[in-house]
Amino acid sequence: MTEAHVADGRTRRREDTKQRLFDAAVELIAEQGFSATTVDDIALRAKVAKGTVYYNFASKTALFEELLRHGIGQLTDEFRAAVAGLPPREAVGALVRAQLEFIRRYQSFAQLLLSEMWRSNREWQQTLLLLREQAISVIAETMQAGVDSGDLRAELDVRVASSALFGVGLVVAVDWLVFSPERPVEEVEQALLAIVQRAT
Repeated sequence: MTEAHVADGRTRRREDTKQRLFDAAVELIAEQGFSATTVDDIALRAKVAKGTVYYNFASKTALFEELLRHGIGQLTDEFRAAVAGLPPREAVGALVRAQLEFIRRYQSFAQLLLSEMWRSNREWQQTLLLLREQAISVIAETMQAGVDSGDLRAELDVRVASSALFGVGLVVAVDWLVFSPERPVEEVEQALLAIVQRAT
């Protein structure tokens, strides 16, 4: 086996471990809150040694910040992929679908994000604001393209509309999954799109 294969295997194992820690921490923090979740809990849920958590993250706070980066970064990437090459009105619909599908896959992360979004006393608040801005900027670019092309109303406040789509999508998706999980995603998407289209 070559050194490159060995290094590649190590990288894959490290990424797999980080993903397991991410999944475990998100579930636990969504279930019981950040303060009540210990590193021991995370290690046990992820089925790794406690030292492995500290090997990958300097502290529980650093782990939480990385959770935010990982989750919101993934959502932002999915937003960008969803709108690629689409005209603005279709792109807005694609953003709604992408957000619903992401939250369906990562419900615990969405609940965690929703609970942390408006808290202002957390060490990671600045990180969260910057990451949220990255996701919303994709929506804003799409809406601005719609205004510029005449597909969306010229008087649309792009900044407010983008924040609204992000926030409403998050709340509606979590509400759907917690209280009406039997509803098909297509039905929720159409209801959410109807709200968005009235605003745009």
